[in-house]
Amino acid sequence: MSDTPSKRDFTSYAPWIYTFVLFALWEACSRGFDLPVYILPAPTVIAQAIVEYWTAIWKNSLQTLYTTLVGFAMAVAGGLALGLLIGWSRFIYAGLYPLMIGFNAVPKVAVVPILVIWFGIGTVPAILTAFLIAFFPIVVNVATGLATIEPEMEDVLRALGAKKLDIMLKVGIPRSMPYFFGSLKIAITLAFVGSVISETVAANSGLGHMMLAAQSQFNVPLVFAGLVMLAIEGIVMYALMAWLEMRMTGWAHRSGMNRQ
Repeated sequence: MSDTPSKRDFTSYAPWIYTFVLFALWEACSRGFDLPVYILPAPTVIAQAIVEYWTAIWKNSLQTLYTTLVGFAMAVAGGLALGLLIGWSRFIYAGLYPLMIGFNAVPKVAVVPILVIWFGIGTVPAILTAFLIAFFPIVVNVATGLATIEPEMEDVLRALGAKKLDIMLKVGIPRSMPYFFGSLKIAITLAFVGSVISETVAANSGLGHMMLAAQSQFNVPLVFAGLVMLAIEGIVMYALMAWLEMRMTGWAHRSGMNRQ
């Protein structure tokens, strides 16, 4: 039986209901247990900090969003290109994939000091850190989409006279698109992580830098205000990537699981 309109309408409000319940419980615990502000500020206190420091929060939020989006765009372009290259040949796949895994295993916070030596303190290390941390999921998903083409299908296409390039363009790339657009949701959230990591180590602006400065002044409400702004930016960008995925690859979502 298909969902009724009332059930679908109620489901659309679920994120707002859960968010309200979360903040209500948070507020009740902070007030009920009389927790000090420097331990766990209540949501109302965080809201007051957002209003009080709005100018600084807005400016640093835009900086973090800028570095994240630039690094993410670089990761999309580079990850798609390298993913197609790795998926093109089993020889390339076997040679590059272990190197990719080894590079991804290196904590990106350990790479930031090297980027600072090369490019100095500022925006560039944050962009590159966002790029490096968001790059791997895109490469893996695109390469996986190409590598999972059924051998029987390739044999049939070759028997019909199709060349390897024809198989890649007409079957491989369309097949990998659901993997690619699905990986964007993961990559955009990781890009925010990369930006903030770099901003806390080597930056003069951004939410990471602002939270680090607030922490040094024991301004915990401002630290949580920065976290809230990061969460909002991350949710908005994730929702945008999810909409893009459904818009571009809705044909691939045939299961009824996502409607339960």
